[in-house]
Amino acid sequence: MEPVRTLIVDDEPLARTGVAAMLRGDPEVAVVGECADGREAVRAIDAMRPDLVLLDVQMPELDGFGVVREVGPERMPVVVFLTAFDRYALQAFEAHALDYVLKPFTDARFHAAIGRAKEQVRQRRMGALGDRLVALMGGAPVLPAAPRPVSRILVRETGRVTFVRVEEIDWIEAQDYYARLHVGGRAHLVRETLQELEAQLDPGRFVRVHRSAIVALDRVREVRPDFAGRYVIVLVDGTRVPLSRRRREAFERALGQSL
Repeated sequence: MEPVRTLIVDDEPLARTGVAAMLRGDPEVAVVGECADGREAVRAIDAMRPDLVLLDVQMPELDGFGVVREVGPERMPVVVFLTAFDRYALQAFEAHALDYVLKPFTDARFHAAIGRAKEQVRQRRMGALGDRLVALMGGAPVLPAAPRPVSRILVRETGRVTFVRVEEIDWIEAQDYYARLHVGGRAHLVRETLQELEAQLDPGRFVRVHRSAIVALDRVREVRPDFAGRYVIVLVDGTRVPLSRRRREAFERALGQSL
């Protein structure tokens, strides 16, 4: 594959140097530039058209989210946010980031994010190539079929690999960069984020009710208001899962009725 053209954006020179050093040993990545602030980053993205931007969140004048707004989400390359504060995580995904990495980050966490970013770049390139081939043949682009929901999820445990059938899952809980499947009183840690699992599950059976929780609709027993005017979802086994205000509308659509 042609190297992933990467732009590093961070207002700290040592941070830029460190990120560039971590990428130096990857033959699939080519660092095409470095920027020290958001305004410079906007100009560089317009001029260089990189495939990937490693983007610091906190910068003077124009922060990382401001860069996305200035360039426009539809014109942004693949983005991995770099931040020292995990409170920006949800905002990062709302800004269409592929991933975010908390500073100081480990080599494993950084390279895991880069690996996902490279795969996203490959998918974008294949989509663009397909459109160009169709255009050359005088036809209309053929939209890819929607991926089928998974029927089971792989769980790696000490000394063995098992599978959990999705119909057995009661709910799923975010656990840092992993997710915890709750299945009939047992819990299984899987090496995928909640966002990754959400994309694989049937939306007719599972719904994201909080930034840190997905529930199986057929496990919902009742929904109760709490003292603050919010709602708590009670599952058939008595587990209580908070329903966030921003997820309430999607939950009501999934239920087919208003609360």
